[in-house]
Amino acid sequence: MQLPLDGAISNYFKSGAPADIRNAIRRAEKGEILSHSYPHSEKLARKVYEKEMAALQIELVKMQAWVKASGARVVILFEGRDAAGKGGTIKRFRENLNPRGASVVALPKPSEAEQTQWYFQRYVDHLPAGGEIAFFDRSWYNRAVVETVFGFCTDRQRAHFFQQVGPFEQALVEDGIHLFKVWLNVGRAEQLRRFLSRERDPLKQWKLSRIDADGLEKWDAYSDAIRDTLQRSHSDAAPWTVVRADDKRRARLATIRSVLQTLDYDRKVPKALGQIDGTICGGPEIWDV
Repeated sequence: MQLPLDGAISNYFKSGAPADIRNAIRRAEKGEILSHSYPHSEKLARKVYEKEMAALQIELVKMQAWVKASGARVVILFEGRDAAGKGGTIKRFRENLNPRGASVVALPKPSEAEQTQWYFQRYVDHLPAGGEIAFFDRSWYNRAVVETVFGFCTDRQRAHFFQQVGPFEQALVEDGIHLFKVWLNVGRAEQLRRFLSRERDPLKQWKLSRIDADGLEKWDAYSDAIRDTLQRSHSDAAPWTVVRADDKRRARLATIRSVLQTLDYDRKVPKALGQIDGTICGGPEIWDV
């Protein structure tokens, strides 16, 4: 089978990955969590997950009905390590929502014209109107992390970003937008295991990019940029919700709950929401490298 990126992921596993990461993947059993610091040793049972997710789906539909009726505007942006589950989590949010009022914003590399604009301008164009929810699959935080790690922006541009991001988000919130910032984190061994799985799956190979492959060797640089970003952009007006996503099932449930518990929508059933697992979902203090 022809592997994408000339087998760059497999080659990294064979010769570039740290020995402890390779050994963890080789020894892993089905359902095992690879990160020793993750507070659960096994994935959430499928039956438990499906039951809890079904209840949350009903609440999400209620939430969207409230958004439409009230004219509320909701922005939920997703950032995180590559392969942390951003797309899958967004998919579960939107599974039963009316897509006309729940759009996904996944912007490509900026054009030459966009590179001359105010940095936030192309994101502003995709903010929701009244009665809409916008899910950002990556966001303006590209500058703070990916662009920084790969040298796509200068130190001056990054500093300017941090001078503006706080006031920018404050303005969104003051204008009435419900802004949620979600950071999904995943351990190094689990990330590589997911990349290897994508590499072998013809239906998921499209998810891999050269940035993903090259980024495997930049784990520490990513860690430094992430830590700095969370510290500098976490605020009362626009806090970060950090979700440790080594177990996708727990991560999806926790992320949906964190949004639903915050919004005061009609006919909310608190019992249906359940409790957020504070060991994997909280503020920047639970971020784990």
